[in-house]
Amino acid sequence: MVRVLRAAAAQMGPTQKADAREHTLSRMLAMLEEAASRGASLVVFPELAFTTFFPRWLLEGAALDRYFERGMPNPAVAKLFDRARALRVGFYVGYAELTPEGRRYNCAILVDRDGEILGRYRKVHLPGSVEPREGACYQQLEKRYFEYGDLGFPAFRAGSSWAHAIMGMMICNDRRWPESWRVLGLQGVELVCIGYNSAAYDPNGGTTEDASLRTFHSTLVTQANAYMNATWAISVAKAGEEDGSGLIGGSCIVDPNGRIVAQAQTLTDEVIVADIDLDLCRQGKDKMFNFAAHRRPEQYRVITERAGVVEPAVLDAD
Repeated sequence: MVRVLRAAAAQMGPTQKADAREHTLSRMLAMLEEAASRGASLVVFPELAFTTFFPRWLLEGAALDRYFERGMPNPAVAKLFDRARALRVGFYVGYAELTPEGRRYNCAILVDRDGEILGRYRKVHLPGSVEPREGACYQQLEKRYFEYGDLGFPAFRAGSSWAHAIMGMMICNDRRWPESWRVLGLQGVELVCIGYNSAAYDPNGGTTEDASLRTFHSTLVTQANAYMNATWAISVAKAGEEDGSGLIGGSCIVDPNGRIVAQAQTLTDEVIVADIDLDLCRQGKDKMFNFAAHRRPEQYRVITERAGVVEPAVLDAD
C-alpha cells in the first residue's frame, strides 16, 4: 500500500495589531486555495495564526480577551473551516484558547479533510516571564497569559485519506526540547506539525542572537529531531516585521533522514509543498532508532525526576 500524502506549509507574513480578522482570514484562505490547487490535502498554518503575537504587550481585561477564541470553530473563523471542508483539505492551526472554565492555553488543533477536529494540543514549554522585564526593549509574557499545556504530547491516527498517518503536534518553543519529540516518537509518530512565532532577536535580552542565528537554530532542531525520531516534520512560521518586532521565517518540510525537502525563501505569505512518503520512516524506526531494541530507559530517570541542573561537586586540589 502506497502511503503518500501531499502537504503544504503555509507561512504567514506579519499580522499587525490593527489588522481586521477578515483581512487575516482572507490571507489564510488564499493560501489554502493555493495549497489545494497544488494538490495538497494538508495545510499547516503557524502558531497564533489569527492574531498578532500579543504576548509582547502588557494587557488585561477586554484588551487581552479579544485575542482568545472561546470555541473552535467559531463564527470568526468559520470561513476557513467551511472552505477547507469544501476543498477536502485538512489543516493544523494555532490560536489562543479560552475554555468554558476560564482556562487559557496556547493551543493548536488538527482538522481532518471532513472538517472534524482530529486532535488538540496545548503548548507545554512556555517561554518568557510572568512579569515584564524592567527596561527591556521587547517583552515575552506567555507565562503570564497562558497556563502550561495539560494534554501531554498525544499522537493521533489519521484516517485513510491521510494514509492512516500517525500525527503529532507542537507549538514553537516545544520544538527546541528533545523530550517533546521523543514522547511523540515513542508513539510511533510519522508526521509532526509545528507552528511558531519566533523572535528575530534574543527575546530574553542581549545581543548574542540575531535573525540568522535564530533561523539556523529553528531549522537545526527540526532536522535533528526528525532524524532522531524517524519522522517527517512540517515547521511553519509567522514571519516579518510585526508591530515593530521582527519574526524569523525559515518554514520547512523535513524528511525522516533530517533532510530539508522544501523551505520558504521569504518573510511573507508563502506556500511550500512536498509529498510525504510515510514509509520513509521505516528505515529509522526499524534500524538505527528501533526504540524497543536499543533504548535503555532505566538510565534516563533523571530526565523526568529533575527540572534544573545539579552539577557534580568541585573537588579540592591535593
